[in-house]
Amino acid sequence: MQHPPHPARFLREIHLLMTQMTRIRTLRRAVPAAVSTLAAPLCCLAFIHALCAAPERPPNILFIFTDDHCEQAISAYGSKRMQTPHMDRIAAEGMRFTRCYVTNSICGPSRACIQTGKYSHLNGFYRNGDNFDGSQQTFPKLLRKAGYQTAIIGKWHLKSTPRGYDHYDVLIGQGPYNDPPMLTGGIDGKPARTKNQGYTTDVITDKALAWLKDRRKPGKPFLLMYQHKAPHRHWVPHEKYQNWLDDVDLPEPATLWDDYQGRTAPASRQTMTIRRHLGKRDLKLDMGGNYAEKNKAFREALSGMSEKEVVRWKYQRYVKDYLRCVRSVDDGIGRILEYLDQSGLAGDTVVVYTSDQGWYLGEHGWFDKRWMYEESLKTPLLVRWPGVAKPGAVNGDIVSNVDFAATFLDIAGAPVPAGMQGRSIVPILKGRTPADWRRSFYYHYYEFPGSHSVARHYGVTTGRHKLIHFYGPSHIKGETYDLWELFDLEKDPNELRSVYDHPAYAKIQDKLHKELQRLRKELKVPGDARKPHPKAAKKVSALNS
Repeated sequence: MQHPPHPARFLREIHLLMTQMTRIRTLRRAVPAAVSTLAAPLCCLAFIHALCAAPERPPNILFIFTDDHCEQAISAYGSKRMQTPHMDRIAAEGMRFTRCYVTNSICGPSRACIQTGKYSHLNGFYRNGDNFDGSQQTFPKLLRKAGYQTAIIGKWHLKSTPRGYDHYDVLIGQGPYNDPPMLTGGIDGKPARTKNQGYTTDVITDKALAWLKDRRKPGKPFLLMYQHKAPHRHWVPHEKYQNWLDDVDLPEPATLWDDYQGRTAPASRQTMTIRRHLGKRDLKLDMGGNYAEKNKAFREALSGMSEKEVVRWKYQRYVKDYLRCVRSVDDGIGRILEYLDQSGLAGDTVVVYTSDQGWYLGEHGWFDKRWMYEESLKTPLLVRWPGVAKPGAVNGDIVSNVDFAATFLDIAGAPVPAGMQGRSIVPILKGRTPADWRRSFYYHYYEFPGSHSVARHYGVTTGRHKLIHFYGPSHIKGETYDLWELFDLEKDPNELRSVYDHPAYAKIQDKLHKELQRLRKELKVPGDARKPHPKAAKKVSALNS
């Protein structure tokens, strides 16, 4: 594919042109005027011909990825809780997507989906704890074949050793918030375990900058996957931000006190409420330093607090720590963007910011993700592509993390394999959404029994209406789920009242059922429910004993 000219390239060519003109002036002093008069235009014509004929190098790709970061904590998406100036800069200089849906709202499966451009049932990674099959086709491998140098730095969380990367330097599992041990290696080398000192968000940023400055080969386009642990649970902020927001009362979401009465049983049977399921580690109740005096004040006041006041205190403590972690991430992004500017790489680099899925900041009284409800189904997506994506553009088409692999290959001018289930969003970035772009989206979550006890479910959404099916083992011994929910997102944006089997929605319900079956067939979803992970099978026995 043909890419638009990049400013950095023109700067290089203008410098070459000036050099040629200097040589011409020297020549004019040494040859007759008639000859020198012809020399200048001929040289310019030769230069212009060379510029037009030279194959254009595809742009670099910088993929900035966070863990569990939601739209509600990005000011470009209208957040009232905090400002994220550097993420906002990407949005202001590029395109912001308002309907980027994930295929399976949980860390590992989302990452596997991005690597392969396929849903969980085809890439084999259904739930956290699975082992990613690195022998399968992935987009970094294909980019390397297309001439890219590839690197991943930060959180990997796919258990197996990264493949398809010239360089990797990744956290071991989730990784801690401070002094993270990491595995580093490359295409031909065995991974080596290294010790690192410092706040993990800063360590990852330092390593990404070091690769850009010292390890990157300037003559080749690059893919750098710069991937943070933050703001994953247990939300440990950098020491310098641990008192930030202490003098602020954050606004509470409208659904903080949700009673789950308008939905089926799974909504009330989860274990992810702020009221009951945040522990001492989450709330930093045993942490000293900047938390010591704050914790002392809470304990002294606790006996006189109502249950509702305690929930409100937990909400403030939890969300403030989450936002404090996000602030450090935004700082790091600012450092990376500044380097791109200073090095002249900015004009030749596509910058993508996103997260593995959305997250609950108290909506429905929850923390965590997993559900097909809006807060966890959607993930932020910001793309800056100088000369291509219109600055400040906002797009409402249904895009997904399953589209990322095809998009990166398209940006590189490499063919997109037919087996990938996503589509390139490059036409959308150019402001030309294809007429046959998707109007609906399929979602599937598998991890039950598992953390937070969210039942298995799949469904379809059009952005206006959503149909969800809960299936498989129940929370109660001897019971199996076969439950449906239907939401009108325009009339009920908070998804508080299912209208499944309501006469007024009969036609819509029937249409969504048919669309769900069509998508399952198109995406080659197996007809039977997947068997639980071996560890989960033990949990099933324990749950039903």
